[in-house]
Amino acid sequence: MSWQVWLAITTAVLGIVAIWSMTVSRWRFTVVRTEAAVLPKGSATIRVLHISDIHMAPWQRRKQRFIAQLIAEKPDLVVNTGDNLGHKNVVDATLKALEPLLLLPGVFVNGSNDYFAPRFKSPIAYLFKPSTPHQERPLDTKKLTGAFEAKAWRNLNNTSTWLEINGVKLAVLGVDDAHLELDDLEALDQKASLRAKADVVLGVTHAPYRRVIEAMAENDVDILFAGHTHGGQVRFPFIGALTTNSDLPNKNAKGMSAWSFGERVMLLNVCAGLGNSIFAPIRFFNRPEVRVITLVAKG
Repeated sequence: MSWQVWLAITTAVLGIVAIWSMTVSRWRFTVVRTEAAVLPKGSATIRVLHISDIHMAPWQRRKQRFIAQLIAEKPDLVVNTGDNLGHKNVVDATLKALEPLLLLPGVFVNGSNDYFAPRFKSPIAYLFKPSTPHQERPLDTKKLTGAFEAKAWRNLNNTSTWLEINGVKLAVLGVDDAHLELDDLEALDQKASLRAKADVVLGVTHAPYRRVIEAMAENDVDILFAGHTHGGQVRFPFIGALTTNSDLPNKNAKGMSAWSFGERVMLLNVCAGLGNSIFAPIRFFNRPEVRVITLVAKG
């Protein structure tokens, strides 16, 4: 077979892969379900819907319908780890999609794309170091967060809250976006009395930087919820993610992992999210997802 034929075949295959990754692969939304044994013995289970990195654009009707239908998962608690917005004119559409879930108990933190609209940046540079957020085009963050707070969701940007769900007392600690260096880790240390009364402590962050993971563990968090990584966005068989856009190891780009700190173990749940920047519309071996984590009693 001549080199011209090989070139034609290779070009055709790469073209098919590119088209698949930029179209069908990005639309195959899925719900990943798993369990985490973090509750005291005898506790009722708590069903947590972890939603992240929606990156909504006005024309993404399929994604909007998928989100609206997540109420069928019957969660007891919604955890939203940020980057809801992906366009300057999409707050109303995002709120409309989330409307059924906003009636449930929920907590949220912001990501950089809840503050600033995306713009084109080199996808190649993204593979070698965390991206540098652009801050030229502010979004209507207050409209988004104000609507969340007006319903049943609690704002956890550098603060904490107390919830009781299914008879289980939850302390929930949160930080603002670490990718923009808005995380105030010292704020976590001021909630010792809150943690002492809790049956279980949850942590919420957008970007799972190591400093945040360590600070959450030091503050007795049992399970930390995070997003930001998009699961690497592009993954390869046997290799996995090429980047996490942070200092999180690539092997932890999505899913559940255990982190040991002395005798203490904290779980980290990273959601690969539902979207991506409109300037990098690609998913490869990496379905867009939300995660349902059923918190169960320890054995």
